[in-house]
Amino acid sequence: MTINDESDILAEGDLLLLIDSKDRRYLLTLESGKQFHSHSGYVAHDEVIGSRSGITVKSTGGLEYLALRPTMADVILKMPRSAQIIYPKDIGPIIIAADIAPSHRILESGVGSGALSIALLRSGANVTGIELREDFAQRARKNVETFYGIESINERYNVLLGNEYEGLEGSGYDRIVLDLPEPWKVIDHIPGTLKQDGIIVTYLPSITQVAKLTERLSKGGFAMTETREILSRTWHIEGQSVRPDHRMVAHTGFITSSRYLGT
Repeated sequence: MTINDESDILAEGDLLLLIDSKDRRYLLTLESGKQFHSHSGYVAHDEVIGSRSGITVKSTGGLEYLALRPTMADVILKMPRSAQIIYPKDIGPIIIAADIAPSHRILESGVGSGALSIALLRSGANVTGIELREDFAQRARKNVETFYGIESINERYNVLLGNEYEGLEGSGYDRIVLDLPEPWKVIDHIPGTLKQDGIIVTYLPSITQVAKLTERLSKGGFAMTETREILSRTWHIEGQSVRPDHRMVAHTGFITSSRYLGT
């Protein structure tokens, strides 16, 4: 029998996912004395604090919820956002395309609501973000701090205000990840910012944007440029009823990666 240690206990300040019988999901932060309210009464946070993930709790109106620690994907899909997020189905391939490793120094431009920042930090990287809008920068920082805690990422995550089309901050980055509408305008700033043999990855919604970026990359200094699109389809499996789900997450964006060979 496996004995769980004290780190498995849900504590005040932890994120919690409540799931009802219809698979509706609710993300909340546990706070002593607070309550989660729904159409069927409420669940007291104190009822969950001190318990282990995976318990079933019942609202005052009799509705049962499965109470779990959320996964990173759960948090990304449910967290507050100021801008459209990069979805989990694309975040994984972006991490692989950029070949992110622990202690890599990453420059992320266009941090949005912080979804990709959370994943990059989970991979062990040190992330510097550049964001044009202060409200987006504040939202990204808040979401990252809520997921990790301020102290655990204070030295590994920083968001700077700036216009990446006019210039990039810092030098000697191992990887650059861009979620911008016109990433080709950033390419001239790569020398001195990205290490030789480093990787740049972009995320774009339109193939015409990808074509313009690829043309710019082909003019020198880059090699092994690849573009991929990720389609995700779940399946319904219940007894003898086995079929694809009627809905699928099809096109969301194109992921382009390229190796920087230097000037």
